[in-house]
Amino acid sequence: MSSFSHLDESGAVRMVDVGAKPVSRRKAVAAGEVRMAVETARRLRDLPKGDGLAAAQLAGIMAAKRTSDLIPLCHPLPLSVVDVQIEVGDDRVDIVARVETTAQTGVEMEALVAVAVAGLTLYDMAKAVDKEMVLGDVRLIEKTKADT
Repeated sequence: MSSFSHLDESGAVRMVDVGAKPVSRRKAVAAGEVRMAVETARRLRDLPKGDGLAAAQLAGIMAAKRTSDLIPLCHPLPLSVVDVQIEVGDDRVDIVARVETTAQTGVEMEALVAVAVAGLTLYDMAKAVDKEMVLGDVRLIEKTKADT
């Protein structure tokens, strides 16, 4: 079993040294959901196009760009793409974030943070009408690296 990447041999917290790693094109895709009452989802679907959901989409994009400010040991990265897609279903909102960079380390945390913050924004928006919502199943679904 590998050791934790952000701990040294003595267990002290450390930022991973990526200085010797080659620069490569990296992509990560994460997903998550906000489960809610059918009526809440219907009300979100009935909003004028872009109004309510655009706030969550923009929040996810902005959060990806600020990941290193939120997660202490993440490297700040030059993101080339942050795409957050939000789809309202019958009793849930599905969120998918795709993040890309050309750097020495991956963008999984940026994709995960984008999904989480977009979901929290939706939660904040709808909490007055649905006290039972659950943000969950936030997960990495794809991670790729290609030589530049």
